[in-house]
Amino acid sequence: MTALIIIDAGPALNFLATKNERLLLSVIGGYLSAPETVDQEVRNKGASDDRFTAAPGVWSKLLAAGRLSILADDITSELTAATNRICGTPLAERKHIAKDLGETMVVAHAAVLAEAGHDVTVLIDDKGGARMATAESRRLARLRPKNPNLGSIRLVNTVAVLESATGKRHIPDKATMRSVYKALKARDDGLVPIDQTRLLSKDLWGF
Repeated sequence: MTALIIIDAGPALNFLATKNERLLLSVIGGYLSAPETVDQEVRNKGASDDRFTAAPGVWSKLLAAGRLSILADDITSELTAATNRICGTPLAERKHIAKDLGETMVVAHAAVLAEAGHDVTVLIDDKGGARMATAESRRLARLRPKNPNLGSIRLVNTVAVLESATGKRHIPDKATMRSVYKALKARDDGLVPIDQTRLLSKDLWGF
């Protein structure tokens, strides 16, 4: 995966609260970025929900170590155009609607960066956020033949991260995979049972 990655609050909270940040960083290349909205969501959720108590501390350590950068959610013409296109609401109005704001800002920042020529990976588990990212990725693909300087948006999720870590340092065997996934799922009802994924499959492990 590319090192230019924007993470949503859901996977950030899950990986950091379970102390699996090194696993995450080993897959994505060592560096993360997140919108200011996601930064606030991680800190607020960690303070209000016992399942995520450890997340804000790890988040702050990543910031201090230069492994995490925060993207300003300032009202700019570029971000306003992106949110207007993504959800039909200008940024100044969208910032006052809390529902799905983090996912919207992740995709909006990714779109602005991609339009500037960067290849961006977004890490989102939320289905609505995934649909927004997919729509923007397809839009860029349609425009690229006439504008080859455009970048791209790639969508990944928690399961994809775990697949990439299979058989490596942080998930050397199936027992570890089960343990890591169990801890993540305990914090995220949206994750399907592990048997509904490829994470224990023969084609992934080779046995």
